[in-house]
Amino acid sequence: MDWKITVLCENTVASPGFLGEHGFAALVETPEETILFDTGQGFGLVQNALRLQKDLRRVTRLVLSHGHFDHTGGLLSFLGIHGPCDVTAHPDVLVERFRWMPVGSEEKPLSIGIPWHEAYLTTRGARFRWQREFAEISPNVFISGEVPRKTAFETGDPKFVVRKNGQWAPDPFLDDYSLFVVTPRGLIVLLGCAHAGLINILNHAVEKTGEERIHAIVGGTHLGFSPEVQTEDTLRALRKYRIEVLATSHCTGQRPVARLAAEFGDRFAFGHVGFVLGVFSG
Repeated sequence: MDWKITVLCENTVASPGFLGEHGFAALVETPEETILFDTGQGFGLVQNALRLQKDLRRVTRLVLSHGHFDHTGGLLSFLGIHGPCDVTAHPDVLVERFRWMPVGSEEKPLSIGIPWHEAYLTTRGARFRWQREFAEISPNVFISGEVPRKTAFETGDPKFVVRKNGQWAPDPFLDDYSLFVVTPRGLIVLLGCAHAGLINILNHAVEKTGEERIHAIVGGTHLGFSPEVQTEDTLRALRKYRIEVLATSHCTGQRPVARLAAEFGDRFAFGHVGFVLGVFSG
């Protein structure tokens, strides 16, 4: 296989010997590079990579989809195995993030951002390469950059907040990045959590790469935290794409997963730990 994506961290497992956790990480192997996309919370990355016989020391760069703990928590574990490494991300990855969550009889904003300060990570080998725009980071591998929010129905979750001028404000998630891999079969769109909106991301991918065929979507869609009507609107918008594989993970949610599985039939897959998507060039 010339292009291979392997899920290393995810909420679920399908066979013994793996660790599931609320988080996401995937290994992207191309003819030129081995790219780690996110690191999960930090519980399962190393063990699952070993179980799958994936050598994290061969990773040529790390890409962070956004600055939540369940995508960045494995950074130190990874650096401990790998040593110094380039880390491509939006500078907002380091912003302090919160989510309103029930604590006892009331809701409070709990910290859910990256667990460490920049200096702590850089002194342990993280070489941050800040990137705000769409860019080719490896032959035929593109980082989305900031995704324009154009759909009316992808409204996001108002419980995600940041501090702004001493007040709580909705998190704009400018750092919500995806990877676009151009293959002979079409685009592979690799999602972290799709906070920018799945359809916004797909439209952006097609516009920026010029490739209208979407071979596969892999990763979290965040539909599990969105209104049910958004799931139906998303499905209607997805029908205009001829998606060959839809492998959902992490934050998609059980009800949206059931709906997507019914809609896509044998084109649907569970993107659990150990899921592999491969594409040959021939």
